[in-house]
Amino acid sequence: MPVARVSAAEDFIRARLVLTALPFRPDIVLYQPHPHSGLIAFLAEAGRDEPPYWAYAWAGGAALALYLRDNPQAVSGRTVLDFGAGSGLVGIAAARAGAAAVMAFEPDAIGQIALGLNAKANGVALIAAEAMAEAEIVLAGDVFYDAAVAARTLPVLKAHARRGAKVLVGDPFRRHLPRAEMTRIATYDVPDMGGGPEVTAGIFVLQP
Repeated sequence: MPVARVSAAEDFIRARLVLTALPFRPDIVLYQPHPHSGLIAFLAEAGRDEPPYWAYAWAGGAALALYLRDNPQAVSGRTVLDFGAGSGLVGIAAARAGAAAVMAFEPDAIGQIALGLNAKANGVALIAAEAMAEAEIVLAGDVFYDAAVAARTLPVLKAHARRGAKVLVGDPFRRHLPRAEMTRIATYDVPDMGGGPEVTAGIFVLQP
């Protein structure tokens, strides 16, 4: 993304989105939109037609954030990859749980800016990374939300599992979640999109 557009996105997020403590993890704050933030208009002006998944705390990520709060030993002292990082919520939770280093893979250019600002607001570091960056633990929240994305995502996550990484997936039992490939280890009732009605989301270990 050109420098001018990076600056414009940073300025917009800081000025128009609200740094908000999450109701389910009040120790974590994220820049979030509100009805008058003008997010959709800003994205249209920037020529971005991708949905702003990075602007919300989705249910799978929320469940992973709670799992890491309850089980910090899952990542403590280990290298972590937040795969499809979005807002950076899961990576921030991993850093708070004591991960040695947290990398974040997020394909959306504005999402990369947003997660960097969110990490800074929470006093943690998230290192930009590629999809196959090597880590001991791979965390993937809400990455099976439609068939096309699931078809691209599953082979990458299985490749991580085959090379020895532990892959933890957070998902509210969406239709395209490949449950036959996973073992569920925890369940949480969490708000979707950071503040909507609660849904039940699972934490799953992906098998190689």
